[in-house]
Amino acid sequence: MISREEAFELLKKYNKDPFHIQHALTVEAVMKWYANELGYADEEEYWGIVGLLHDIDFELYPEEHCLKAPELLKEGGVSEDIIHAVCSHGYGITVGCGTTIDVEPTREMEKVLFAADELTGLIWAAALMRPSKSTKDMELKSLKKKYKSKGFAAGCSRDVIERGADQLGWELNDLLDKTLHAMAACEDNINEAMLAG
Repeated sequence: MISREEAFELLKKYNKDPFHIQHALTVEAVMKWYANELGYADEEEYWGIVGLLHDIDFELYPEEHCLKAPELLKEGGVSEDIIHAVCSHGYGITVGCGTTIDVEPTREMEKVLFAADELTGLIWAAALMRPSKSTKDMELKSLKKKYKSKGFAAGCSRDVIERGADQLGWELNDLLDKTLHAMAACEDNINEAMLAG
């Protein structure tokens, strides 16, 4: 399997924007948190690498998101199972070039990625509106209020988040609560990583 260091170098080869790097680090940390939470602690690194690489093609090829990824990942020596997991987070979504992604999330790890990816963006946007600019003092009720406001973080698809919860067989509140906890738990580490460059 590709090492975490190799995965991060591969990510940075195609992603320079700090926003995209931060999102990748956030999803990596959230995936690792979920691996431990759901009884896959021995796969924590693996779940994290999938999270780290999930948007590898988005910065340079936004119109071909999840379509260009296999090529970039194969060139980087990434295994087919990770490529499948990365592409599955776009399942059912029609990207800019008009293609609908048909790679279905089948493993629990893939379903978690599908459900949590969009949600991390929404939670981070909600955190930035707070005086603390942090998830650590955010409560579920305040997140739910932002979630229900259609105009807030409109680019974060509620439909995708809700489909993700359904695929996992979870209540939406459960997904919101767990992902908020995951982000609060890893926020300091991500801030440090961003400062370190």
